[in-house]
Amino acid sequence: MLENKTLLITGGTGSFGNAVMEKFLDSEVKEIRIFSRDEKKQDDMRKHYNNDKLKFYIGNVRDIDSVRNAMRGVDYVFHAAALKQVPSCEFFPIEAVKTNILGTENVLSAAVEAGVKKVICLSTDKAAYPINAMGISKAMMEKVIVAKARSVEGTGTTICCTRYGNVMASRGSVIPLFIDQIKEGKPLTVTDPDMTRFLMNLSEAVDLVEFAFENANPGDIMVQKSPASTIRDLAQAVKELFNADNEVRIIGTRHGEKRFETLLTREEFFVADDMDGFYRVPVDKRDLNYDKYFVDGQEALSQDEEYNSDNTYRLSVDEIKEKLLELDLVQEELKAWNNR
Repeated sequence: MLENKTLLITGGTGSFGNAVMEKFLDSEVKEIRIFSRDEKKQDDMRKHYNNDKLKFYIGNVRDIDSVRNAMRGVDYVFHAAALKQVPSCEFFPIEAVKTNILGTENVLSAAVEAGVKKVICLSTDKAAYPINAMGISKAMMEKVIVAKARSVEGTGTTICCTRYGNVMASRGSVIPLFIDQIKEGKPLTVTDPDMTRFLMNLSEAVDLVEFAFENANPGDIMVQKSPASTIRDLAQAVKELFNADNEVRIIGTRHGEKRFETLLTREEFFVADDMDGFYRVPVDKRDLNYDKYFVDGQEALSQDEEYNSDNTYRLSVDEIKEKLLELDLVQEELKAWNNR
């Protein structure tokens, strides 16, 4: 599908943007455009890859004109630009609104104007039953995506969404923090040892985007089945890999954190299609006939469970270690640690 096509990645200098770019750089794709605010990271990528297929666009999803400039002649879009840190969004929620909600509307509108064939947007498990500003902004982002997908159906632009659990070792995640604390001889700071989180690596995250690219219909939310672990077991796995005896210090739950995360709400699980390693939540086709909301209910809905990090497969410490060893970051840090 990408042969001789142009792909745009918003937030392309981030962890996910790099992973997607690397995945498709050696394919028959004609051009990959990296769109982001950070000229330093773009310059680093330009020098590191030194590839004529890569084109760099400075801009901000909040500014639709800069998005339109990057969107001309694009066939496919992966929309990864977002504010993702829970504490910073908690303190500056309006910034999350501007980037995650209004920025997404700008990307989708510019894509439709430019005749883009398919737009795949990235969301998060924190959008399901959200309790923090980041999750709420991402939940609203999903609503924008689904509404826009319905309104532009038949125009030739397909808009869909993918929803992720925690991507291991991505920017701001806890695994690099644990490694740094081990290297510095400090206690490993754990918020709540019984807190559970889905665990997926970057290649699995790219697999979900690829699956959505090939299988998603307009307005679908695509979810990958993922295992989970407790934060206690994750900290223990990192300690064992580095043969470290650092103390584990419980510091209490941070702003806006949940004890477990949800990838599919009960309402979504009821209508979701099971596609082996993935779930598809099809677009809600209801219109503004309010009888469908308040008169015609669904009794079976109350019998279903949600899909969350407490009821998915729970990884053992040894299984977490195996998953950690798949990460380039961990391999590099282990090599340096053992050679110190």
